[in-house]
Order: sequence, then C-alpha cells, then structure tokens
Amino acid sequence: MDKTGLLKVVKKYRNEKGAIIPMLQGIQEEYGYLPGEILEELSKETSIPLAQIYGVATFFAQFRFTPRGKHIIRVCHGTACHVNGAERISSAIEEYLGIKEKETTSDGKFSVENVACLGCCSLAPVVMIDDKTFGRLTGEKIKHILKGY
Repeated sequence: MDKTGLLKVVKKYRNEKGAIIPMLQGIQEEYGYLPGEILEELSKETSIPLAQIYGVATFFAQFRFTPRGKHIIRVCHGTACHVNGAERISSAIEEYLGIKEKETTSDGKFSVENVACLGCCSLAPVVMIDDKTFGRLTGEKIKHILKGY
C-alpha cells in the first residue's frame, strides 16, 4: 500500500506531543479508513506502540477499519423513527443488500450506519443516502429507492 499519505501526516504532526488523534484523523482522510498496514507503519515512524494506536483508534467511533461504500446509508433510529418502524427499515435494507449496520457491500457500493436522529421527525421513519433524505418509508419503498442507485 502506498505510504505517501501516511508520510505526509507524520511530517505534519511529528513534533507535536499527543498528536495521535489528529494523525489518525489525517490517515483516515487520506485513505478513507485506517488500514492495518498503515497503522503498523505509523507505529514504526513515530515509535508509538501499535497497541496504543489501536487503543485510541478503537475507543473513538469516528475511526473505521474497513473502507466505506460509495453510498452511505444512514438509518435514523431516533424516537420518532423507532416508533414508526425504523427496525423494519433496517431489516429491509439488510435483506436487500445482504449487510448489517457498519458493513459494506462486497462491491463497495453501499455502507450502512444507524444514527440517533436525522432531524426529520415529521417524516419518520427516515433514511439518508449520501446527502439525500427519504421519509415516510416502508420496507418496499426503501428497496425501490436502493434499486435506483
């Protein structure tokens, strides 16, 4: 794997104490996720123990260890969406795509994330695909929407 992105991040933060979080953020920005071999190289380049790097990276939900899909599906599980069928929507997506939350389809097209609230409570249940919001969903509606991608 190309280490250019890693070296750029290390150069930027090399002399800053406690810069592990910004370095991980920079690596994720460069690669789209935190590749294991890049984290091993980060450990070598900075002398930060690999266990410490993984300890920080696994503590924060913002960090990903697998690539995300081209399209990010965010399923709202806030109160309004929950009482209006968010679980049925999640099940329909899982059935249609064959993946669960925090997974990516084998073709790299979709990733699914559950979120606490998308702020569209009057449209519950709601899903956001990339930057587009879909409301008043049913299992059949979400499958039809996904076919369009």
